[in-house]
Amino acid sequence: MQVQPYLFFEGRCEEAITFYRENLGAQVVMMMRYSENPEANKAETASGCGIPPGSENKIMHSAFTIGDSLLMGSDGMCSGKTEFKGVSLSLTANDEQQAEKHFNALSNGGQVQMPMTQTFFAKRFGMVTDKFGVTWMVLGGVEGKPQ
Repeated sequence: MQVQPYLFFEGRCEEAITFYRENLGAQVVMMMRYSENPEANKAETASGCGIPPGSENKIMHSAFTIGDSLLMGSDGMCSGKTEFKGVSLSLTANDEQQAEKHFNALSNGGQVQMPMTQTFFAKRFGMVTDKFGVTWMVLGGVEGKPQ
């Protein structure tokens, strides 16, 4: 059994994946656009999809890795209104320097919730909401984590 995050970027999925690729080393496993849906030509399926006209090239489904973790994402209904409430992604870096680098990258265009600091559970810990509305808890120098 697995539990994996599925993020709805409401029209900014491809932009988000590109950002995560450039800043966190994300690797795309698969990506399907709404126009590539094998049932896209069926009127009832296409109209029931709920995406606005002109969104055919938006992302219907994607899977990408960050480190050893698989995340999935979509443009959802392409509403432009993301709401990632009550959820944070925890990113444990290999060391303090990598944690700082990732935190700074995620902060670019985002909002720092808690600046990087030393805590009782990690040499570096901080919280940031990135420019897509995803909140990240970034840790580095965690006891028992290989350096």
